Amino acid sequence: MATSKKVITRDEWEKKLNAVKLRKEDMNTLVMNFLVTEGFFLFPYGETAEIDLATITDRMAVKKAVQNGNVEDAIEKVNDLNPEILDTNPELFFHLQQQRLIELIRQGKTEEALEFAQEELAPRGEENQAFLQELEKTVALLVFEDASNCPVKDLLDISHRLKTASEVNAAILTSQSHEKDPKLPSLLKMLIWAQNQLDEKAVYPHINDLSTGQLQNPSE
Repeated sequence: MATSKKVITRDEWEKKLNAVKLRKEDMNTLVMNFLVTEGFFLFPYGETAEIDLATITDRMAVKKAVQNGNVEDAIEKVNDLNPEILDTNPELFFHLQQQRLIELIRQGKTEEALEFAQEELAPRGEENQAFLQELEKTVALLVFEDASNCPVKDLLDISHRLKTASEVNAAILTSQSHEKDPKLPSLLKMLIWAQNQLDEKAVYPHINDLSTGQLQNPSE
């Protein structure tokens, strides 16, 4: 079937890409923005970024605590940074308390988990229907002897810890008047959007795997 789309060869496309000049300083700043915002580690990546190393260290400590399942420690650290973060964000505080409940269930502390759910989470569920639904999902983990058979077993995945840790990290950044989202993921989303738009007009090599950035012909 004939196509009216313009066909761009790999050589032509690579020449167009190579013609775009990117400054190393801009790339360093982009990488630094991602690392600082996500709080992965401290790394002297040039002198273009003004960074408060103390605040990064504090955020890293909070994220690590949540990622390791030490939610009580994380809450203490957040309150040490700024008590208003949790006082003014009931959804975040609920999610941290929910994660505490999940950790109790993970450890097999059934009675303690039920008591914690009743005393700490149930009152919040009575005030917020969304919280109540999340609480009911979490408590459902206790119904199944084998959590792998539970419809909400994903709550026990490490990915749920990471999600909660990211939520806390974003709240801390907001409280410090910093950007809560790194620029790099937004640029990658823009790349995908641009390719989808261009697909309607041309046939050209794609970047299908964002982790490698390798060009692939449409047929690959």
